Amino acid sequence: METLSRARIPPRLDRTRASLALTVALVLVAACGSGGDTRPSGAGPTPAPGAIRVVATTTVFADLVRQVGGPHVDVDSLVPPGGEVHTFDPTPSDLSTVADADLIVMNGLGLDAWLGTIASNSGSDAPIVELGEELEGVDYLAGGDDEDGGHEGEAVNPHLWLDVRYGMLYAQRIGDALAMVDPDSASEIATRTAAYLTRLETLDAWAREQLGAIPAADRRIVSFHEAFPYFAAAYGLEIVGTVIDAPGQDPSAGEIARLVDAIRASGARAIFSEAQFSPDLADTVAREAGVPVESNLYNDSLGDPPADTYEGLIRWDVERVVAALTR
Repeated sequence: METLSRARIPPRLDRTRASLALTVALVLVAACGSGGDTRPSGAGPTPAPGAIRVVATTTVFADLVRQVGGPHVDVDSLVPPGGEVHTFDPTPSDLSTVADADLIVMNGLGLDAWLGTIASNSGSDAPIVELGEELEGVDYLAGGDDEDGGHEGEAVNPHLWLDVRYGMLYAQRIGDALAMVDPDSASEIATRTAAYLTRLETLDAWAREQLGAIPAADRRIVSFHEAFPYFAAAYGLEIVGTVIDAPGQDPSAGEIARLVDAIRASGARAIFSEAQFSPDLADTVAREAGVPVESNLYNDSLGDPPADTYEGLIRWDVERVVAALTR
C-alpha cells in the first residue's frame, strides 16, 4: 500500500513552522511525557494488550481508526476536541506522542501539513497514512490559495470526509493500513471494516433522503468557511457564499456588504457556522441579511454526544441543516 510509505509525504510537509531554538526546546521537553487523553466519550472498546499505537491529527480521523480497529488500536488525536486543525500549534508533548506511534494518520491535501515538522523532530519512523491523497473515484474540488486568502498548501479543498461516500474510502484506507501494521489481526480488522462500511452506506442513504426532501429552491445556503463543498455536492445543497475565506481572516466591511447582497439576491435560506468558531461574525451577517443562522455544525472536530463519533457528526449536521431549511 503506497500510502504507508514515509517517502509518500508530500514535499509541502517539509515546511518549517518553528525556529531552530523552538525545535530544540520541543525535543528536550518531549521526554516529560505525552499530553492528556483526547479521546471523546464515544471512544469505543478498551485497547487490548499490544494494540497498535495510532496517532491521528484530528478527533474525526481518530474515531475512524477506532471504529475500524476496535480493540486492536490505541488512538490519540493531536488536535483536541473542539480544536482548529488549520491553525493548530503543536505542543512539546505532541512530539513524545508521535515518537511512540506505530502508525500516523493524517488527511493530507494541506489540511494538517504541520504534521511534517512534528514527525521529523520526533524521530518517528512510523508509516504515515494520508487519507485524502490520490483516492480513486473522488471528484476533488478546488481549494483556496494564498492570493485568494485560502490556506497555504490547499490547492484542493481537503474536507472530503463530509461526503460519507468519501468517508467510506477513508475507512477502507485505514483498514488496509492497520492490517499491514498488524498482519495477525488482519482478518478481524477486515471484518470490522466491512461492517463499518455497511453502517456508513446506510448513513449516506439516510442523509440523501433527509436533505433530498427539501425543495431545491430552499437548499441555498451560506457557510462560515470553505468546509462544506463536498457535503453540499453530495447532498444537493448550493453554497452561495462564505463568511470568511479562512479561519483567522475576518472579512472587511465591504466584503460583508457584498455577502449580504449575495444572500438577498440568491434567496439563501440560512447561514451555517461551526461549533469551534465564535458565532459573532455569522450572527452579524445573518442580522444584516435577515436570515437565520445555525452555529453548531461540526466538520474538522468531534463534539459532545451525540456528535462524538463520525457517524454522530454527520447525523447532527444533517438534522441541523434540515431544521434550518424547513423553518
